[in-house]
Amino acid sequence: MKLIIGLGNPGSHYTKTRHNLGFMVLDRLANELTADWQDNEQFKSITAETQNAKEKILLAKPQTMMNLSGQTVKLLADYYKIEPENIWVVHDDIDLPLGVLRISQNSSSAGHKGIQSLIEKLNTKNFVRFRLGIHPVGQTFFTAFFKRLTSTKKFVLQKFSKAEATVVQEIISKSVRAILLALKEDLAQAKNQYN
Repeated sequence: MKLIIGLGNPGSHYTKTRHNLGFMVLDRLANELTADWQDNEQFKSITAETQNAKEKILLAKPQTMMNLSGQTVKLLADYYKIEPENIWVVHDDIDLPLGVLRISQNSSSAGHKGIQSLIEKLNTKNFVRFRLGIHPVGQTFFTAFFKRLTSTKKFVLQKFSKAEATVVQEIISKSVRAILLALKEDLAQAKNQYN
């Protein structure tokens, strides 16, 4: 069984913000897999179940705040007895340029509070991450670095601009294709094609 988590913040005022890119990908993925979302208070999440040729797939969007996402993942992993390597997490990454996708496993949180919550609750970092870049294209490293020192929280909670809309749709589509390929074949093939 695979558990695929999209990270974000619940509530309509967070819809389409940079920090909710994981939710956006999961919504598109659920549509592709014809899986229907259901409120699941037991697991503090919205979940959707489906099946591919190989195994059962559980999609989840935690309904805790981003920084507490580990609570939902731990509840689901314990209940369904899912090993960390079968937990795939889709999330925004401010260290990558907007439009870039990186698939990784067993890596540190790099300051991402949602990922840090998962590491703490699962007591491991050996889960798979689909990291989606949100760093503004065109900013120099130093400009971006000094802005981040004071306004990372504000930045990730902003909605994408109209100028970024096309790239956002492209990264959502690319991420869904990468996940579907990884489900159909394996992670190595998805990494080779999309990293």
